[in-house]
Amino acid sequence: MPQQPVRIAPSILSADFAALGREIEAITEAGADWIHVDVMDNHFVPNLTIGPMVVKALRKHSKRPFDEAGADVISFHPEAGPHVHRTVQLIKSLGKKAGAVLNPATPLSAIEHVLGDLDLVLVMSVNPGFGGQAFIESQLAKIAALRQAIDALGKPIDLEVDGGVNAETAKRCIKAGADVLVAGTAVFGGGPEKYAANIKALRY
Repeated sequence: MPQQPVRIAPSILSADFAALGREIEAITEAGADWIHVDVMDNHFVPNLTIGPMVVKALRKHSKRPFDEAGADVISFHPEAGPHVHRTVQLIKSLGKKAGAVLNPATPLSAIEHVLGDLDLVLVMSVNPGFGGQAFIESQLAKIAALRQAIDALGKPIDLEVDGGVNAETAKRCIKAGADVLVAGTAVFGGGPEKYAANIKALRY
């Protein structure tokens, strides 16, 4: 199966939290493919962000797929619970797509036996918890290995990268095999009038 087209998922972690509805409308109009919602609980990561009530309130501001713990695709960290397969089953029983998130030190073996059941794999190219971090180079090899494993299955599993994605690192991620790019600072920098150009810069 050929690699899917590159899609850009702006992370609203970098948006203006006092105007999230308008920010989501602006990035939708600017050409965002997905909306990436970072749900942090101050337990698994050292930060507290957005919860279900906020996601519900934001849903009306864009018809684009909501990605991460949110609406259309729900992704989880294998370390967050003891039963990875059961978590996938639960998400799918709710009519949503299921994704697994691999932290920089999490090996591919953590999801090896459920890869075929997933709709998405997200490679964290920074340690989760905060925006604006520098890209961890070692994750390019992980992206390439996942691309090979996904292609061997022949299933349309999205391969997403999150962390330190900018116009330069985006090209390297795409070359390694990623087809969904999450970017916060690189999209929201410069204000709404720059969003379309920022998104375009990540595609090529």
